[in-house]
Amino acid sequence: MNNSASISRVALKKITPDASAAMGSLHAAAVSAARNAKVEPELLELIRIRASQINGCAFCLDMHTKDARAAGETEQRVYALNAWRETPFFTARERAALALTEAVTLVHDGQVPDAVYAEAAEVFDETQIAALIWAATVINAYNRIAIATRMAPGNYQPTPKN
Repeated sequence: MNNSASISRVALKKITPDASAAMGSLHAAAVSAARNAKVEPELLELIRIRASQINGCAFCLDMHTKDARAAGETEQRVYALNAWRETPFFTARERAALALTEAVTLVHDGQVPDAVYAEAAEVFDETQIAALIWAATVINAYNRIAIATRMAPGNYQPTPKN
């Protein structure tokens, strides 16, 4: 596939600022729900990276791998995330969140299986599961926006931590 922009794509923030702002508010609410549920920010980055890998979103992969590394995530785990089931690098909690993320991302393949939900329920409470579902839903929406508008990866820089 050729990634060159053969035609100009719509600038969503410029053309639909209210919808773009609403998406930003949804993201902020999902982050707040995760924080209130005591879901680790590092886990949220793993969720964002994994969904973006599945969806093939180069822009979001660039952003969230950089954010994860800036937050202290190891290169080894970032590189192995696409094969998380075959590695010993992820905790049971992370594995449950990644399985749930994959099921939400690939919902067209057969919904979210009971076994995946049950695995998540063993290590997360209901408030945390809700936060994980919102995190996966929001990144999937952002993936679709970035892919549809061909947002170019490479220029994003994480906000420095004070």
